[in-house]
Amino acid sequence: MRLNSFDEWSPLKEIVVGSAVNYTSHERELSFDLFFHDNLGRSEWYYPRLSAGGSPAGASRGSADRSPIKQRYVDELIEDVEGIVSTLESLSVKVHRPMDIDASTAEVRTPAWSAAVVPPLNVRDNTLVLGNEIIETPPMIRSRYFETQFLTPVFAEYFRQGARWTVMPRPLMTDASFDLSYARSSNVGGPTEPIEDPKASVYDVGFEMMFDAAQCLRLGRDVIVNISTANHAMACDWLERHLEGRFRIHRVHRLSDSHIDSMVLALRPGTLLVRNKEVLDFLPEALRNWELIVPPPPGKNNFPQYEDDDLVLTSPFIDLNVLSVDPSTVLVNSACPELMRTLEQHRFTVVPVRHRHRRLFGGGFHCFTLDTVRDGGPEDYLGLG
Repeated sequence: MRLNSFDEWSPLKEIVVGSAVNYTSHERELSFDLFFHDNLGRSEWYYPRLSAGGSPAGASRGSADRSPIKQRYVDELIEDVEGIVSTLESLSVKVHRPMDIDASTAEVRTPAWSAAVVPPLNVRDNTLVLGNEIIETPPMIRSRYFETQFLTPVFAEYFRQGARWTVMPRPLMTDASFDLSYARSSNVGGPTEPIEDPKASVYDVGFEMMFDAAQCLRLGRDVIVNISTANHAMACDWLERHLEGRFRIHRVHRLSDSHIDSMVLALRPGTLLVRNKEVLDFLPEALRNWELIVPPPPGKNNFPQYEDDDLVLTSPFIDLNVLSVDPSTVLVNSACPELMRTLEQHRFTVVPVRHRHRRLFGGGFHCFTLDTVRDGGPEDYLGLG
């Protein structure tokens, strides 16, 4: 089928599901700590955090530290990802997969830096699909700089069928490229070590576009975009100019540090799944009369027990990161009976799917997938004319 995806809920026909093959570690460096800022170092969450590389707080960050991931977690993650694939196929959805990362590919390198490479697992993050266009977004984590290249066979096939295929400007990503204002002013979270002043580089050009597609909520003709830094704002400027006349961009400010798909998701026209009612205060006026579904807060029993050296990357609300198959059917983590009951009470058919280690790998069902073909079109769901 031809690429066509305008919203989060229309009947799903084709989707990409990520790959976790050869996931070995997380690399702790500036871009990683900034990205996971709201969840690293939060003592009130359920699990302990690890100072990078075991070094004491305030130690020098002159070189990146790697936090290894236990192989049993990776094996179980791969099992769960394959379970997502099987479930989608059983619902008559065609599933595409990225290329697996080869075990010999350990590092990515640019003129300005090098970083450990990670598999193309959270495929939602670096690609925005709007209608018949693939937009590769400028990454925010160095280790994911070339991640969309693992999706090249999938994107090339849609291109051959007539899709637009656009790559946003790629950042040099020196330390000086990052706007640190959110991390330095927010009291939501904070890295386990202080964010120091950026280190100078001959390739410094000042702030650059850095932005993930998971900062967007797609609603037909309208796209809600979360802006928390100057990096995000520059990327949103680019999107507005590029999409002018085709889509309407609505900025919201600091709803979260970056991604919003465990804060708010549109499950069908007129219905939002939200973390709490306060989310509504950030959203455009046209969305404030939509029905809100606010599930009970998650509890400790929703998650596996981890050891002290396991690096936990997300808040406990990660399971709000559900995937809609159509306006009445939703994939939900089977570990979340409270969320499933809440959705059923609102007349949704819930499809429970196992996903154990979402907090170690930074993503739920919405993060791990990229819907490429849905039945919907550029409808005016906000009634703006």
